[in-house]
Amino acid sequence: MILITDSGATKADWIALDEKGNEMFMTQTLGLSPEVLTREVIEDRLANNFELSKNRHKVSRLYFYGAGCGTDRMKKFLRNIFKSFFNKAKIEVKEDTYAAIYSTTKIGHQGIVCILGTGSNCSYYDGHQLFQKVISLGYIPMDDGSGNFFGRKLIRDYYFHKMPQALGLKFASEYNLDPDVIKENLYKQPNPNTYLATFARFLIENKDHPYCKGVIDKGLQQFVNNYIMQFELATKVPVHFVGSIAWFLRDELKMVLERNDLITGVIRQRPIDGLVEFHKETI
Repeated sequence: MILITDSGATKADWIALDEKGNEMFMTQTLGLSPEVLTREVIEDRLANNFELSKNRHKVSRLYFYGAGCGTDRMKKFLRNIFKSFFNKAKIEVKEDTYAAIYSTTKIGHQGIVCILGTGSNCSYYDGHQLFQKVISLGYIPMDDGSGNFFGRKLIRDYYFHKMPQALGLKFASEYNLDPDVIKENLYKQPNPNTYLATFARFLIENKDHPYCKGVIDKGLQQFVNNYIMQFELATKVPVHFVGSIAWFLRDELKMVLERNDLITGVIRQRPIDGLVEFHKETI
């Protein structure tokens, strides 16, 4: 059995294939980002999934692509956990950028590949190798244009009274904005980045409101400025995207890209779909 996994900060999609490439099952766990989770939490998330637990000894290969797996230390940390759980499997752990590349770009083709989901990232792919000019420092100082970026913006604007009054009342009616609740989730609970990203739903659902339009446009433009434009070939190759923010704001994203003379490439909500096709070709 071959397991293919795409793990963001919020959730992880798992698809199992047999040795002929036929799909056996698909399941989902909470995200398994090694930067923000302990070994115990990751082990619990694996063990509490029925399909993974039932088939753990049948897995011969695991291809895991995950947020927070950009350093050798984090890859080794996760690999050791997986070796213990899937004890008969050969384990390969790569950062989620590779999932985005394999999902959107054919081998041998150039492109800039971006992630806009709970977090954000951007890389250049020359058809064979991945290049990054900015090393991510995580959700607090970076992640421009991401779900947690927009969530943080909404909370700040609400508390600094910069959100229009009527929209602010609507915002407060849909979320618990008690300061103690917010601080509890940000400073005492796991996955504060995922918590912040939950507020992005409000922005998407109200994206036609002038305030929301402005926040979205500025956030996406900031991502273009700080991430995409770092590459000299930015305006010469297609720019691909994966992630829920890119997908649900794809019309707004296309407008920002066009304004900056960028070529819109593939936009996928879930990298796992393209990943399966990629791995089927290598079985």
